[in-house]
Amino acid sequence: MSNRTESYLVGLVGDGVTPSLTPPMHEREGDVQGLRYLYRPIDLLDLGLTGESVGAILHSARTLGFNGLNITHPCKQLVLEHLDEISPDARRLGAVNTVVIRDGRFIGHNTDFSGFAAALASGLPNARLDRVVQLGAGGAGSAVAYALLSAGVKSLDLVDMDPERAAARGAELQGFFPDSTVTARTTAELPQLMPLADGLVHCTPVGMVAHPGVPMDLDLLEPRHWVADIVYRPIDTELVRGARAKGCEVLDGGRMAVGQAADAFRIFTGLEADPARMRSHFLELVAAEEVAA
Repeated sequence: MSNRTESYLVGLVGDGVTPSLTPPMHEREGDVQGLRYLYRPIDLLDLGLTGESVGAILHSARTLGFNGLNITHPCKQLVLEHLDEISPDARRLGAVNTVVIRDGRFIGHNTDFSGFAAALASGLPNARLDRVVQLGAGGAGSAVAYALLSAGVKSLDLVDMDPERAAARGAELQGFFPDSTVTARTTAELPQLMPLADGLVHCTPVGMVAHPGVPMDLDLLEPRHWVADIVYRPIDTELVRGARAKGCEVLDGGRMAVGQAADAFRIFTGLEADPARMRSHFLELVAAEEVAA
């Protein structure tokens, strides 16, 4: 249980995390809740460190009195061997992005999957989930697919440029969710898949500032489809804009970013974050970035 007189020191470990919006999101929520809450990026590139240093960083954080760390690329799998306890969902996913340090022990969680689940529930509460097409089966894609199946998706078509990765991920997820159907697909099959689908989820880098464009032919979208993107820089990706123009219900990538941050805030402090307030702040931060750019 959290004590509001306590102070909190947390961090974000990964490559290129210095510009991340996660620290200001956490700190603002801490301010509003009356906490002394300090969140620092620990950028491996700036420090000249590799992902394998995550274990040493964890031990240093414990020595220095940190309450916990968020973990991102390339450390989400590498961190596993250094943990004392792992939540069941994180263990199934084989990836941890949140480590709380409690009583000297490292306890791992995955708020990527829970963050997307919360985003889907709040942002698309009436979405049909009979059949969903997902583009991308990498690390973030695995967490999103797990969230979709946990939310009740009956049939998931997993599309990836790497057929072997899609097949391996699909088989693993099928084992976890035997009442659903998970099928590895290729991009060439999209024209046949989309007419059968209720919704589309995008989990590749396409649409990011460094990877502009759309991940598929937008003519395959129909107004009845819902579309979710996990890219949030920019918040209105070409896919999001195109889907809106088609009349689709849309979930932008910022909702997952806020959902995972809100869950991590609760894990670190024991206090519930206000997702609506955090989203409002997140959109302010994104708008300020775009103005600066």
